[in-house]
Amino acid sequence: QVQVVESGGGLVQPGGSLRLSCAASGNIFSINTMDWYRQAPGKQRELVARIGSGGTTNYADSVKGRFTISRDNAKNTVYLQMNNLKPEDTAVYYCRIVVERALIGYQYWGQGTQVTVSS
Repeated sequence: QVQVVESGGGLVQPGGSLRLSCAASGNIFSINTMDWYRQAPGKQRELVARIGSGGTTNYADSVKGRFTISRDNAKNTVYLQMNNLKPEDTAVYYCRIVVERALIGYQYWGQGTQVTVSS
């Protein structure tokens, strides 16, 4: 079994910063991709940022230049540094990891952490 736990959400004013963390534990041999998604009320869940096992990153256009994803493979942890936050960044942020076993990928999701950007 694999557990995925996010932390670091909260309330921040527009222009502020937050750093989200997501730690995976359990039956993990190799983590492939590590992603951050978000879901705002009444909207579909969307991919915010992705980091591959080799460090390649991808971002949604709406967060490019403001958010940075990184990972610590020794700790099975992925981070999302969010700067210059805007009210439209308000959402529940979810971590998703893909674990490889015998060449098959298995995805695991965290429970989500609330980010609220408001003055």
